[in-house]
Amino acid sequence: MNITIYAAGKIKESYLRQAVDEYARRLSRYCKLQIAEVADERTPDHAGPALAAQIKDREGERLLARIRDGTYLIALAIDGRKMDSVAFSEQIRLLGLHGKSDVGFVIGGSLGLSDAVLKRSDLQLSFSDMTFPHQLMRVILLEQIYRACRIIANEPYHK
Repeated sequence: MNITIYAAGKIKESYLRQAVDEYARRLSRYCKLQIAEVADERTPDHAGPALAAQIKDREGERLLARIRDGTYLIALAIDGRKMDSVAFSEQIRLLGLHGKSDVGFVIGGSLGLSDAVLKRSDLQLSFSDMTFPHQLMRVILLEQIYRACRIIANEPYHK
């Protein structure tokens, strides 16, 4: 399976980059992983709704330009569907079973994803009602993908 993480913004902190690299290394035995980063927009403090929408739209255009046709796209969205790790692994397993070998996950910038990106997605997934920094979310997502791969392979995983 080919998995691509589409993300607005670069990871600036070295400890988060190290975690991303570690999960990418671990995932290499289960899938082909790519990370496609696009520039995020500078968001001024107290940006109003109109400016926030413009920022999300600009980031969304960049993200959509990178997403390949035919990719099954899962958008990380706070209002998305919640599932536990076993259900998430089953979702990934079923995608492979149904011939969806190109799976993408999209993480927006600090304001989230544009309506256009959400509309393009095949599934909107929420990890929590809480808000996480988008850079940390990349690590959390990679850990859950790794956990899902281990569950699918009937290998032990931490509960």
